[in-house]
Order: sequence, then structure tokens, then C-alpha cells
Amino acid sequence: LAKSTHVVRNQPGTELAAEAMPVQSYANVMRGVVKLSKVLEDGRQQIVGLQFAPDFLGRLYGKESAVTAEAASEVDLCRVPRAALEKLIADNPALEHRLMQQTLRELDEAREWMVTLGRKTASEKVASFLYLIATHLDPTTGDRRAFDLPLTRSDIADFLGLTIETVSRQLSKLRAERIVEITNNRHVEVPNLGRLKARCG
Repeated sequence: LAKSTHVVRNQPGTELAAEAMPVQSYANVMRGVVKLSKVLEDGRQQIVGLQFAPDFLGRLYGKESAVTAEAASEVDLCRVPRAALEKLIADNPALEHRLMQQTLRELDEAREWMVTLGRKTASEKVASFLYLIATHLDPTTGDRRAFDLPLTRSDIADFLGLTIETVSRQLSKLRAERIVEITNNRHVEVPNLGRLKARCG
């Protein structure tokens, strides 16, 4: 596999894959956050997911990309040509099994997020978003986590189905209760991950 791969660094805002475009390669996220979105005919956008290391970017055996993928932060991708990976999968059941496990994990996470969007309050949605980012971007153990928000307030609102004002209000509330500490509007510190998780509903 290493003979066919190459690592590419992408700056925030770089389009990594375009909806309805032919799939030429697949990739593993090595570092950073990838934003997945779909666009309606009238131009409205919906963020449908986020990907983190070591997620697999691309739909195996799909002829076209089902979503638009964009680098939400600086992202390192390990890219492999579609034909090379599909041949390796055909020859290597263990690799196929590993990719299937990852796909099923992402499906489980998508179903969990459907509950967040459909049933949780605005406060619980924002707390769930921060918990998602904290547990994926800061791999340290223990209660304290720190990270930079990979999305703008507008993108967070889009992802959660809220208004920008509601997102800002809920972030301010979490900060006032000292569940999170926010500096420069982007850097977030979570003093106690358990307290944040308790706010997720």
C-alpha cells in the first residue's frame, strides 16, 4: 500500500472532494478536521458530518462522490489511487474487514448524531458538539482537554440546525458556568470532561 500512497497537506477551505464528481482516489485523514456537506439546488448548504484522524475519506466502489469534502482546519491526507486500493482490497480480506469496521463505526456515529439533531435541546446540542471535538482532537487521557474550534460560528450553527445567535448564547452560558474556557473566540479548554459530557443530555 505504501508504494501507492502519498501524504498531502491541505490548507483550511481547500475542497478535497466535490459532490457528484468522479472518484479518482481515496484517503485517510492523518491530522485535522474534514467537513462533509451537501448542497441543495437553491444553494442552501447542510453540513452532514465531520471526519477526524484516522477516518477514511471516500465511498468505496462509488463512482461519484456523494458529498463535498472540505478541509475545516489544516488537514494532512494520505491519498491512494482508487484502482490501487480496490485491487489491494480484493487481494487482502483483512484490509477489507478493517475498512468495513471503520465504515460501520461511522454509521453508528451518524445515527447517534441524528438523535442529537432530532431530540436534544440547543444547550445539549452545543455541549455535544464541543464534546465531539474534544474527544477527537485532544487524544490525551484525563479530564482536561484543549483544542481550537475547527468550524466558524456559522458552520457550527449549520451543523447543529441552530442560529448563529443561539450558538453564541449557549457558548457564553457554558463559559459562564465554567464548563468551558474560551479565548480568542477559537481556543477552547475543558477543565472537566465529565461535566461537559453531563450537559450533553
